[in-house]
Amino acid sequence: MGAQMVAVDASVWVARLVPQDAFHQSAAAWMASRRAENTLLVSPSLMLVEVAGAIARRTGDHELALRTLEALPRLPGLRLVEMENALVASAADLAARLGLRGADAVYVATAAYLDLPLCTLDEEQAQRAAYQIKIQPLTISATE
Repeated sequence: MGAQMVAVDASVWVARLVPQDAFHQSAAAWMASRRAENTLLVSPSLMLVEVAGAIARRTGDHELALRTLEALPRLPGLRLVEMENALVASAADLAARLGLRGADAVYVATAAYLDLPLCTLDEEQAQRAAYQIKIQPLTISATE
């Protein structure tokens, strides 16, 4: 049996990386749990852009954003999916059909293309995408 995988939206990455985020503890615990299970976290390469910008805006620390941008691609257990033409076309189609914001559609398209659940903190994205893909809640089981 292959490794388990889950697509992860930038909202979860930002929550994990910004200690002041309201969901920081939940995101940190969820990611630690996935790591312990050897679950591969999958995000489109667009995630790097979104996370760097969000960290710079939220913290005002541009150096931290740049260090994060350098460190993220080297994280064990993270797979970045390149945004090739087929993925972009699928994201555009989903954006049009589901009324998703552009970046949100890229994460949904990534999850759909790889037949993975998507973990997101974006309620609108989750509600609209639930018609196409499985949504993975940011929770850990009681046994963890």
